[in-house]
Amino acid sequence: MTHILIIDDDAELSGMLTEYLAGEGFETTTVSNGNDGITAAMSDRFSAVILDVMMPGLSGIEVLHEIRRKSAVPVIMLTAKDSDIDRVVGLEMGADDYIAKPYYPRELVARLRAVLRRQTPDSAGRERKAEISGLSYSRARREAAWRGQPIELTATEFNMLGSLLEAGDTVMTKDELSKEVLGRARAAYDRGIDVHISNLRRKLAVVSGGALEIETIRGVGYRLKAQS
Repeated sequence: MTHILIIDDDAELSGMLTEYLAGEGFETTTVSNGNDGITAAMSDRFSAVILDVMMPGLSGIEVLHEIRRKSAVPVIMLTAKDSDIDRVVGLEMGADDYIAKPYYPRELVARLRAVLRRQTPDSAGRERKAEISGLSYSRARREAAWRGQPIELTATEFNMLGSLLEAGDTVMTKDELSKEVLGRARAAYDRGIDVHISNLRRKLAVVSGGALEIETIRGVGYRLKAQS
């Protein structure tokens, strides 16, 4: 069974979520504070983490920061319904997705399955055919590198890079990236794609010395290109 870590101080909600996930074929472990959550997330026992932002002591944002220092395990943030700031900060810190409380368990499971699919290599082991000189990208091995130097990416960033690479000179819209990379339609005013692109753009610029660029086509979308 796929093992999911839940980090949430609300024992009642965590219990109900554990029961629901068990019915969907998931094994779960729940911890109620940030320090224990960080330790558990670093253990490599879990396929994904469901992390509440609002917790006493270490907040979910602080926990995510510590997790991302050493691990690329997929993380879904649970945020307050009207907290756009928490969502954006969470994505900027490396969260793969978020869902607002109160949520429908079925929607959370759908988001969870989408994140797990992004983490799993293609069943046929197919490789991306498009290439940019200096950039190596293996979908099957889940590896990306610039001139031999590995690029450390979250699962979402890795798949976004693959989508942009495969598109070649074609501009990908935010709606297309949301459906292909996040596995869902983009909602109005949803900044998720913008934040993931910003994170990916920054990492590519650092590793390539600015040679790899994600070009913004205003009013349309994004395109990956390499400076000559």
